Amino acid sequence: MQKLSILVVDDGQSQREMLRDFLRSEGHTVMEAEEGEKVLKTVRGGHFDLILLDYKMPGMDGLQVLKEVKHINPEIDVIIITAYGTIETAVEALKAGAIDYITKPVELDELIILVNRIAERRQLIQENKLLKEDLSKRGVTADKIIFNSQRMAELINLAGRVAASKASVLIQGESGTGKELLARLIHQLSPRAHKSIVVVNCGTLHENLLESELFGHEKGSFTGASSRRIGRFEEADGGTLFLDEIGELSPTIQVKLLRFLQEREFQRLGSNVNLQVDVRIISATNRDLEEQVKEGTFREDLFYRLKVVTMSLPPLRERKEDLSLLINHFIDKFAAENGKNIRGLTAQARDVLLKYDYPGNVRELVNIIERAVVIARNQYITTDDLPFKSVLPADDSEKKASGVLRDSVDELEKKLIIEAMEKTQDNQTKAADLLGISERMLRYKLKKYGLKH
Repeated sequence: MQKLSILVVDDGQSQREMLRDFLRSEGHTVMEAEEGEKVLKTVRGGHFDLILLDYKMPGMDGLQVLKEVKHINPEIDVIIITAYGTIETAVEALKAGAIDYITKPVELDELIILVNRIAERRQLIQENKLLKEDLSKRGVTADKIIFNSQRMAELINLAGRVAASKASVLIQGESGTGKELLARLIHQLSPRAHKSIVVVNCGTLHENLLESELFGHEKGSFTGASSRRIGRFEEADGGTLFLDEIGELSPTIQVKLLRFLQEREFQRLGSNVNLQVDVRIISATNRDLEEQVKEGTFREDLFYRLKVVTMSLPPLRERKEDLSLLINHFIDKFAAENGKNIRGLTAQARDVLLKYDYPGNVRELVNIIERAVVIARNQYITTDDLPFKSVLPADDSEKKASGVLRDSVDELEKKLIIEAMEKTQDNQTKAADLLGISERMLRYKLKKYGLKH
């Protein structure tokens, strides 16, 4: 773990020395200061990752020092140390930019957990900075790496570390979360980037056609096979084969794929000649493969061969910190593509988009923004341009706006639930899976909207 440069600030000498000695014993570099002016002078003259800042000090209090420190260097993390009776001051400090707070008397076990968490986050930020620079040099476009959330930062960081290996990768996630984009990112970061990444959707072809698609066939191997065909494994030689919807594979193809992963060889349909290729397998699914293994519809040995490294893409509703960045990016993208001068969103339209849960994930967001850009009459996208009914006079009260917003979101949610239930013939398990929510949540929503259940 990265070791930090830490400044301990407290007007009590014994407290400073205790914290200093403890943090040094953990391998960190530590300096001390007893009052605000010295803190600012020290920060201007040196480099610090973290400041442990007592709130109550003579002269400048902790809040004043915090604001000045953030003005000097906004990237310095600050933990406020406060007394039990002044939690409200800690909340005020958090609003001013402190990363966390801890109460007196300081529990060293609690402190080191906070410090380690900050060290891990700073290391992750640094690694991702280097990764983005590497991506830029390789010409990887920005829409593949737009994120602000911790979960996505960790995932992209893992992609960078996994890419250099030959290990098979299994990407899990709901439909529309960007599994293929992540697979392409891994390929572009790998030593195989100079070769192709070949994409096969295992859920769109019949078993016989998929077998020929993957492994190729010899002339006359089946009716209609008028010539030899090279399969996707051979096309991907030296590169990456991305198998989307891997949970749809038939037992026959599962056996052939397992053989390739074990022996690194395969046969074309209608041939008994073993062929060898150098292909890295990345697979993806929105299904629960472990459950399929239990049910006997997916081979356990193949499952473990595919998931040497598992990466789980979070749904968009669980990475809302990324939403504003994504919205802005797609507005710029589609405005440029359509030759429109779109400068952004109205506050009300942005509020609607930020509060929506996106059962279709990023794919749904892309659709919503593209549509809004295309039909927008003005330089700013309004709620009229979104797939929500929200007609508000400009002078309506905030309370009324909030009510209409809530009704609009509820109306869309109800519509999506009705469509899911119709598509699955009222099968709640399948409908919940289609919507990306739990069955329990679906039952709650059905009751909420007075739908049959």
